[in-house]
Amino acid sequence: MARPDLNLLVTLDVLLEEGSVTRAGERLALSPSAMSRALARLRRATGDPLLVRAGRGLVPTPRALELRDRVRGLVQQAEEILRPAARLDLTTLERTFALRTSDGFVESFGPELMAKVGSEAPGVRLRFMQKAKKNAGPLRLGGVDLETGVVEHALPPDVLSAPLFADRFIGVVRREHPLSTGKVTTARYASSRHVHVSRRGLTEGLVDEALRPTNHEREVVTIVDGFSAALALAKASDLVATVPERHTVNLRRGMHTFELPFPAPEVTVSLLWHVRLDADPAHRWLRDCVLDVCRQETGRRTGGPPR
Repeated sequence: MARPDLNLLVTLDVLLEEGSVTRAGERLALSPSAMSRALARLRRATGDPLLVRAGRGLVPTPRALELRDRVRGLVQQAEEILRPAARLDLTTLERTFALRTSDGFVESFGPELMAKVGSEAPGVRLRFMQKAKKNAGPLRLGGVDLETGVVEHALPPDVLSAPLFADRFIGVVRREHPLSTGKVTTARYASSRHVHVSRRGLTEGLVDEALRPTNHEREVVTIVDGFSAALALAKASDLVATVPERHTVNLRRGMHTFELPFPAPEVTVSLLWHVRLDADPAHRWLRDCVLDVCRQETGRRTGGPPR
């Protein structure tokens, strides 16, 4: 069965409203002959004359009267669908957003983000999820609205990103650790016992690559899958944790932080989302909130790691 020409709905709506082929043609910028052909197509499609001659004018048939309000409603709905979305009203917005974040993000940026979102859109809920591994599946399938992470390779074309902040690695030990006093040299750092962070269970990472030109090698004695676990071990033992500064500012309170004695690796943490949400006003507002909070917080913390 051939699909009906939905453009005829607009023509029928105007014809039924005007009750005149000539006036309907003028509104639609069609000639009288083109409007007559359109009316003939409508009659064939509906199986009804729709408008019939009565004296010098046209009057609607019972079928046309039955269709008039329905057609008007359909055309109005179509016009609303094809218009830009109405201006976002944050005071009445009710929506739950899922954010998949790296270890330490919630502790460092969550309170400020919740305060900002709560003040601007009280009906919005944020659901934070830990990122166990890197893959775009949750973004594509709609289980995640936003994600934070380090972009190591080119993103697929359906995933968009914006940089949040640059982060550099620092060393962290408990306050009673030998490295908490005196100058931390490359030799002292490398000869200590280390906890390494790798979600994939790898024994080396960016820190080891940066250390290699010094002809030193870390003694990694344990591997964990998150910064919070690494810092918990370092706080309760003589292990050294080497972690990103901005991501862990709250996680390492009460511990001793030091600059690495060699060029510290730096990474850029980005915000990621799926292209289907790019034009969504509420999603755009939330992205701006995350960007604002991260940039404000990192701006407050410049000037070196706290000790």
